[in-house]
Amino acid sequence: MNYRHAFHAGNFADILKHAAILMTLSALQARQPRLTVIDTHAGSGVYDLRGPAARKSNEAQAGVLRLMAGPAPAALEPLKRQVAALNEGGETVLYPGSPRLVTDALRPADRYVGFELQPDEHRRLRENLAGRRNLDMRLGDGFAEASARIPTDAGALLLIDPPFEKADDYGRIVETVAAALARSPAATALVWLPLKDLETFDAFLRDLEDAVEAPVLVAETRLRPLDDPMKMNGCAVVLLNPPAGLEAPLADVAAWVSGAGEGGAGRVWRID
Repeated sequence: MNYRHAFHAGNFADILKHAAILMTLSALQARQPRLTVIDTHAGSGVYDLRGPAARKSNEAQAGVLRLMAGPAPAALEPLKRQVAALNEGGETVLYPGSPRLVTDALRPADRYVGFELQPDEHRRLRENLAGRRNLDMRLGDGFAEASARIPTDAGALLLIDPPFEKADDYGRIVETVAAALARSPAATALVWLPLKDLETFDAFLRDLEDAVEAPVLVAETRLRPLDDPMKMNGCAVVLLNPPAGLEAPLADVAAWVSGAGEGGAGRVWRID
């Protein structure tokens, strides 16, 4: 695959995704004495916004750099704190991916299992998380292996954020979530998706409803109308078995993120 998240690190979609991950993780930790987080597409864990990939796309301007430069909803404060800590309070030149954000928030009893298919990204992931405990960083296909790692005797959070370069990514998400929740029905799954056209997103949600019996919370943010399927016009986070109390903070984040576009909007809604 040619996908490298370094081109998109810290963009508007990362803000929604990572804020949702942190608030979901915190809510689950409040009710679970032990939690296993399984990440199907881990990436390298830390991204340099000064690197050629990030500078070429310049997507961080509408995301993390906007976040760190001015006021934002209270729900974004945990992400702001972690970004500031990674940069030691100075200029924002590094951005934490999901593995770094999650492992910074783990308790001694918690565990992180991250899958990465690309050898060079996996090597950087191991380097960026070196010295941390309760981590299992695996080189392999997270879609194929994640469900078998879901614990049945402890809380679980499954993170799915594929590159969407292959036509079957949407189908494999549905298969992975269905297999994981069949093994552990109380597990929470958090899926990130791009919003290009409405039919693709609606078709995914219909397939998910057909395959899984679980409450669903959807948070979406649009920078522009969904009328050009060649562009990422927005993004969505889909939560299955969401912990209580996330609707309002997610709505605040989705609305703030949509402000990076013209005529954008954010909303949160449930499928029960």
